[in-house]
Amino acid sequence: MSEAATARLLVVDDNPANCELLVRRLQRQGHSVEAVEGGREALARLRAAEFDLVLLDITMPGMDGYQVLAELKADAALSHIPVVMVSALDEIDSVVRCLGLGADDYLPKPFDPALLRARVESSLARKRLQDSERRYLRAMERELEIGRQIQQGFLPDALPRIDGWQIAARFLPARQVAGDFYDVFALRNGSLFLVVADVCDKGVGAALYMALFRSLIRAIAGQGGDGDSVQALTQTVRSTSDYIATVHGSANMFATAFLAVLEPASGEFVYVNAGHDAPMLVRRAGRSIERLMPTGAALGLMPDQAFGVAAGRLAPGDLLLAFTDGVTEAGSPGALFGEQGIEERLRAMNGSADELLGEIAAGVAALNGEQADDVTMLAAQREPR
Repeated sequence: MSEAATARLLVVDDNPANCELLVRRLQRQGHSVEAVEGGREALARLRAAEFDLVLLDITMPGMDGYQVLAELKADAALSHIPVVMVSALDEIDSVVRCLGLGADDYLPKPFDPALLRARVESSLARKRLQDSERRYLRAMERELEIGRQIQQGFLPDALPRIDGWQIAARFLPARQVAGDFYDVFALRNGSLFLVVADVCDKGVGAALYMALFRSLIRAIAGQGGDGDSVQALTQTVRSTSDYIATVHGSANMFATAFLAVLEPASGEFVYVNAGHDAPMLVRRAGRSIERLMPTGAALGLMPDQAFGVAAGRLAPGDLLLAFTDGVTEAGSPGALFGEQGIEERLRAMNGSADELLGEIAAGVAALNGEQADDVTMLAAQREPR
């Protein structure tokens, strides 16, 4: 018996003689067949059991075939079931209407056995292909969900709590896995290492390199974190960039990144901006905003890159905000969130650093239909005295 002969079919026709004829012929082809005589009964049966194909009469009292077809295709749980419309009507507009509503094929009465077999087996072949595609997509979704859970483990479980400071972050991936990441961790000398980065490209490839960049930065910074902050920062940046460029150079993967080492006691920090969107430093006095411009190219572009190190200081009440381009490029051409959207919320800031990020995230979400890029933000605020 062929694979097509194992299908389960539902015949819908208000004429008992037609039902009996169709059921008998389909059973001879090896199918398992049920029959109902009304549209409402057909929909109830389809929702109660699994069927591979529906043969649906057009002219029925109460709820006709057009109405049944429209409701079936509008139901996400049923729309995948192929439908062959059956009617004595042979006008072309009837055929066109059925196909426009989502029917897979059309079978005229009286039934020709060869045509009946051909239409049924053709529809079932398409159904098997679609079922295979859905199984593949579900498997991919499961794999991506596993990847999302693993990637989530590369982000901090909790942000450091330091007297006199507020540290807050937001990570809103556009897909199950992301190329953005942030990190905050303490070095052995008590200073804080802060990172916000955006790996080029999107999807699984970017996510794999996100894990690599993050792990390299953590490992290298942890090895040298008991001495000079500038040395710890430059060693981390150069070693990470050189490793990517030399070991994985053929992949042409790189990451823009803002990396800083902050001394909580004094508020002083040193930083490298590796081709990243310039973070904003908000001064409490007058709410002036300074930009921390790039001091070098993106990490991993080529071996032996030079990276400049700059310095700054957060006075009581000041706030440092780093973000990825998923924030500024949210929206559509002519209606981007932009740097202006961030600055407006910084100047109007009234609450905590976490509340600020929530307000920015809400503004981004309001402009994003389907989020096109990862959104990542990290804020460090020195509490006023």
